[in-house]
Amino acid sequence: MRPLHATLTFPEPLRDKARGIRAAIFDVDGVLTDGTLYISEAGETLKAFHALDGHGLKLLAQGGITPIVITGRDSPAVRRRLADLGVKHAVFGAHDKLAVATPLLAELGVGWHELAVMGDDWPDLPLLARAGFAIAPANAHPEVKAIADHVSALQGGQGAAREACDLLLWATGRYDALLHGHLQTLDTTAEGARR
Repeated sequence: MRPLHATLTFPEPLRDKARGIRAAIFDVDGVLTDGTLYISEAGETLKAFHALDGHGLKLLAQGGITPIVITGRDSPAVRRRLADLGVKHAVFGAHDKLAVATPLLAELGVGWHELAVMGDDWPDLPLLARAGFAIAPANAHPEVKAIADHVSALQGGQGAAREACDLLLWATGRYDALLHGHLQTLDTTAEGARR
């Protein structure tokens, strides 16, 4: 088997800023998707999600950082995607994201300084301004980019959320263990159990 060494890295000041993150809030439109809304004649909204972003949310949870989704819209597509990913904390149709985030964080026992937020537009600004670590995709509005601790080189819906997850796992020292954990398969585990 080839040796596997983590190659991912970010600027060191980001590690210091994000080291204590315990939860991360993600917007949907423009962050987990590219922001394009496809609306059928029947009124059904279709959205495209990137598989890398979805796996990033799963890894975040495996690494002990609680993924949270707060979105201003509600749709069966988003609910289905988050259910498939096992995201347990989500708020749909939130017109005031701060009003719904505050009690959710209290319920989870997470302070604002322990929270990362990834958003792309003005409705996300109240969360981004309070978060311990603020992240924006490349396609974010200029006012969002201006207050972000990290602006991804990637677009929303095109791997930007995965980059954010990787960054948080790297900063909290969990990235390497998760990477190497992917070298184990059920077959390897079963074979080891038989020995």
